[in-house]
Amino acid sequence: MRIAVLALQGAFIEHERMLQKLGAETFEIRQERDWYQPMDGLVIPGGESTTMLKLLRDLNLLEPVRNAILEGLPVFGTCAGLILLARKVTGQDFDRLSTMDIDVCRNAYGRQLGSFYTEDKVEEVGDNIPMTFIRAPYINKVYGDARALAVVDGHIVAARQGNQLVTAFHPELNEDMRIHSHFIDIIREHIGA
Repeated sequence: MRIAVLALQGAFIEHERMLQKLGAETFEIRQERDWYQPMDGLVIPGGESTTMLKLLRDLNLLEPVRNAILEGLPVFGTCAGLILLARKVTGQDFDRLSTMDIDVCRNAYGRQLGSFYTEDKVEEVGDNIPMTFIRAPYINKVYGDARALAVVDGHIVAARQGNQLVTAFHPELNEDMRIHSHFIDIIREHIGA
């Protein structure tokens, strides 16, 4: 199993390490030519969503990535990745990947000082999942084919729509591998289908 990790900016190395521990081969997407390798899934990490979006556009990656996701490529977006996949972001009407039926509030928990850690249940994954929030968004609402997987303090913080999985928190910053393992299961289901 080969999983691409968008390595333009943000916490991509931590995702790579976790996926490798689970037995997946990873490679980094840093420029357009990297995109045209065989892949079974894609991770879009946390970081700065506006910077990542600008780089996706500048490197001619926005359309190829969007099209692959719309054609069924499994994708896992954390924090900024969640924002890039959302069809709607409060206060932003410009084009993103926009493949997932979620409405997102960006930087919902405030600045760096608003970062926090908790543990809670994630549907399809399990109980007591470690959740590290860093300048995190949350999902205002899910609609269409998207469904909420986790709610913390009344806010949706994880969701799934088909082969798309998103978390507002950073599972790659903890030792618990269940979220990444679940993403690998989504990829396996897709390959088997």
